[in-house]
Amino acid sequence: MNAGPRKYSLTIQGHATSLTLEPIFWQALNEAAAAEGKSLAAMVADIDEARTTNLSSAIRVWLFERARAQSVG
Repeated sequence: MNAGPRKYSLTIQGHATSLTLEPIFWQALNEAAAAEGKSLAAMVADIDEARTTNLSSAIRVWLFERARAQSVG
């Protein structure tokens, strides 16, 4: 399995954007969106609004914090 970063494209809030994520983070992002009953674009838009760094990094941090909260709670 190639675990290196891949480029993914999607549209958020009406504009096209791309993300560079490792496949495991892309899969986790899709699973998180499904678990929260949101589209992938809506999930990324929420993360985008709260970020203070580049979007790909913000997604990785958000997923890490989500996993940490689930393991504690």
